[in-house]
Amino acid sequence: MNIKNNRRKRESIEKIEKSFINMIQTKEISQITVTDICKDTGLNRSTFYANFLDIYDLTDKVREKLESDFSEHFKEKEQQNSLAMFRHIYNNQIFYKTYFKLGYEEKNAVLTYDTDLAEKYFENKNLKYHIEFFRNGLNAIIKLWLAGGCKETPEEMDAILKAEYKGR
Repeated sequence: MNIKNNRRKRESIEKIEKSFINMIQTKEISQITVTDICKDTGLNRSTFYANFLDIYDLTDKVREKLESDFSEHFKEKEQQNSLAMFRHIYNNQIFYKTYFKLGYEEKNAVLTYDTDLAEKYFENKNLKYHIEFFRNGLNAIIKLWLAGGCKETPEEMDAILKAEYKGR
């Protein structure tokens, strides 16, 4: 296996993904072209097409990578709490802005939901509605915080969330 070419391929993919992530902050997906990315990265179109079918394939692969990175970070039990989540968001704002900009949170929850705890509090009544309400509310809070530049600290956001959700 040619290790030099593998490294070059990996570097090219990283350049393309980074360029896309930067562009998606100010443009819609439909406004980003392969030509834009190639000009930004200094790579040829053939390099782009050797790694991605089109912009939408790139979008899917970036989303999958973002979700994989997120899942990997929160795999450990001690990281599965709201303060850890807000700290991660604060330290990775571009990641989350990109994730929400791509609109995938509609289908894929950013968080895993503790259904055992919810069942305890809600006695399994209307649980699916509670989960949906909480997930969408949390996504809205995160989006608002990101849009405001994360001016509140992660600790302040954790306190806000707990104040809104107290008694549950």
